[in-house]
Formats: sequence, structure tokens, C-alpha cells
Amino acid sequence: MSRQPVVVVVGRPNVGKSTLFNRLTRSRRALVHNLPGVTRDRIFGEAERLGGGMVTLVDTGGLLMEDEDTFVPLIRGQAESAIRDGDVVIFLLDGEAGPIPEDREISDYLRGLGVPVVPVVNKGDRKGVDLQALEFHRLGIGEPVVISAEHGTGMDLLWDALDLHLPPAGEVDEPEEENDDQIPVAVIGRPNVGKSSLINCLLGDERLLVTEISGTTRDAVDTVLEKDGVRYQFVDTAGIRRKGKTDRGPEVLSVVMARRYLERADLCLVVVDADEGITNQDAHVAGYAWEAGRAVILVINKWDLVKDRGLGRERLEDQAGQHLKFMRHSPRIYLSALNGRGVHKLFPAMQNLHQAYRRRTSTTNLNRILTEAWEARPPAMSGKRAPRLYYCSQVRHSPPHFVLFTNLPKSPHFSYMRYLENVLREALGLDGVPFRVIIRGRDR
Repeated sequence: MSRQPVVVVVGRPNVGKSTLFNRLTRSRRALVHNLPGVTRDRIFGEAERLGGGMVTLVDTGGLLMEDEDTFVPLIRGQAESAIRDGDVVIFLLDGEAGPIPEDREISDYLRGLGVPVVPVVNKGDRKGVDLQALEFHRLGIGEPVVISAEHGTGMDLLWDALDLHLPPAGEVDEPEEENDDQIPVAVIGRPNVGKSSLINCLLGDERLLVTEISGTTRDAVDTVLEKDGVRYQFVDTAGIRRKGKTDRGPEVLSVVMARRYLERADLCLVVVDADEGITNQDAHVAGYAWEAGRAVILVINKWDLVKDRGLGRERLEDQAGQHLKFMRHSPRIYLSALNGRGVHKLFPAMQNLHQAYRRRTSTTNLNRILTEAWEARPPAMSGKRAPRLYYCSQVRHSPPHFVLFTNLPKSPHFSYMRYLENVLREALGLDGVPFRVIIRGRDR
């Protein structure tokens, strides 16, 4: 199987790398880049090419070539590692500030690595940036592409420039099947919501621990549990239970650790505190799971501390609607890891969700479902032309990606796309699964 192409985004701090990353990956919210230390690590996502097919996008920490900050060598090392693994580099520049000495140093640094580079001038919507962009020619790394990451202008030109250095776009590769008989699960949440208690409750009550196996991160240990013939691999439970690594601040740590666990999981249990309620930080951590393309179950722990269950449930549902709108279709389980009540509901929920996450739907069945939905509620006319659905197919699973071919790919309103997503979610049982519906144009 061919490797998915890798595009790496580098540049000075605060030139708009996170904004461009979110634009290309179509993230539903901004990444948490205002927490100290968070964007010092590489962030991975997936972006769809204009001609079809996917690339892995890597957002690196801001490059500073000369600085006394002790983090800078680490940031540069992370970025260089990503660059050497990539197929092409986006060197993002600040069009409003114009070229500065640090840009020259970074361009020299990139030339020394011998990798394909596409210089991209951001903030092209600001006054005078087009003229300023001409100055970036002097960096000697090629013709700059002018964009606005904030407003999305110039994205087609950017992809045209990237495609010159990428293999031809084709069908999306299927992910490798690993441990198909095992369900990898990450347990994440902000500090003190009961992650450790939940893991210990699952392991202690069942006493069906199979083995301790080495994880992929240093000093990490995964724990495998078998229940009713199904094996669950809880990712880096030793890391979850570690208590002494909060020197950098518990809020930052919860986000950084969550990202690490999610790289190796299919499912994610997002744990929140029923007594304290659902907070913005819960939304930040949960958002990483959703944007990473992981199936999510919302675990509302410490349910035993809520005295009025009726009012408590109403309050938590309101908070979930406010902070976790992107998870409105995810399963929610109220439990107490302290006394074990409700914990048994997790196992069938995880099994059902994992089956949906890996679900493959035949083209015949998919076309029947969407054709009926299209005919029952046709999209609005585009001028004098009626949008037509030619056919659709599933191009990927884990999570599912569906492609619809129409004569007017830019015509369907986002509300109509939401209608089609709801039809698929109900017909295929995809609650809690971050599937995607992609529209592409095709002549009859």
C-alpha cells in the first residue's frame, strides 16, 4: 500500500500556521494554540486535495533560529524531523510584515535540508500585501503563493503549487489493519475528573487483565482487558495514572497527553466531572478527539455526587449542548467510577461504536439511501440549473468517508449537507462517529 503524502507547515511564530492548518483540515474549531507549550509539539491532521485523495498535514512549532529560549532547539528538532519525513514544505510568511532577517535564515536552513519548498505569503487580504509579496522573491526559494488563511482565498493556487511536488491524487488509501480483534481505546479528560478511577474500576472489577504490553512512547504501558470475548486495549494507562508530571501545569498536560494517546486509538472516552459540570477545557480536550477522527463516548463520571438526578441531568445536557455541540450525536453514559454503578454500560457502547467506526457500506446500499434522500428533498436550484446526484461511494473507513459526485459540486448549501449527514447517520448507525461527506464534480 502506498504511503499517504505528507505536507509540512513551517515558519516563524505567529505568521498564521495554525489558522492555515485549520483551514486545510477543515477543523470545526481553532486548535488550542494559546496554551503555553501546546504548539511546541507537532500537530497532525488530514487535508483533502482538490483533485481527490488525502494528505497528512503537519503543523510545526514556530521556528526561531537564534534565541535563548531553551525550547527553541527542541522546536527546531521537531520541525526538522517533520521536514525530513515530508514530501513538500509550506514555508509560511507574514505578508503584512514583509521579509525580515529571520525569514532569510529559515529559507537558508530549508535549502540546506534539500527538500521541496513552496513559499506562501499569508494575510493577502491586507492592504499592500500583493506588492510586498514581490519582496519575498529575494529569498531565492521560488515563486511565492499569496493567500489569506483566515478568509480562505488563494487555496486553489496553493494546492496547484503543492501538487507539483506530490504524487498524482488517487483513491484514498485504506489505513493499515492492526490488531483487528482488539479495540484500542484512549481515556482522556482534564485533571481530576476520574480517569484513573475509571481505569482502575474497569480492571479491578473484571480481573481479566491479559497482559502488560510495551507502548510506542517512552515509559508507556498499554493495558489489555478481555470482556465477553472482546479485547479492549486501553492506551498508555500507566501514563494516565502517573501523578507526578504536572509541573508544566495540569491544563497544558491534559491536552498534550490527550494528543499523544489519540494517535494510537480508534475510540475515545472523554471523561467529565458530573459534580463540577462541563467546562471550556473539557471542550478543548474533547475537540482533539473529534478533530483527530476518533469515535467518541462522553463519560459523565462522579454521578454519585449529584443529589438531584433530574435537575443534574438537565444541567449537564444544557452544558453539553453549549460546550460540546460537535459531540451532540455521541453516546453519553452516566456512571460512578467510585462505586462502579453504570460502568457496565461502557462495554456494549464501545463495541457498538467501534463496529460503526469501521463500518463499510456497499455502493449499492449507499446509492439507494442517498438517492431516496435527494429525491425526497432536492437541493435548491443554482440559477437555472438543478443539482443532480450521479452516484456515491465509500472511499475509506475508520472513520467512514463518503464521496458524492454531482454536476454542481459547489451548489449544496451547508444546511443541505447537514441534512445528508443526518440521513447517513441514522441509516448507517453512525452516532458518535466523525464521518465525512465529500462533494465532487463530474460530467455525466
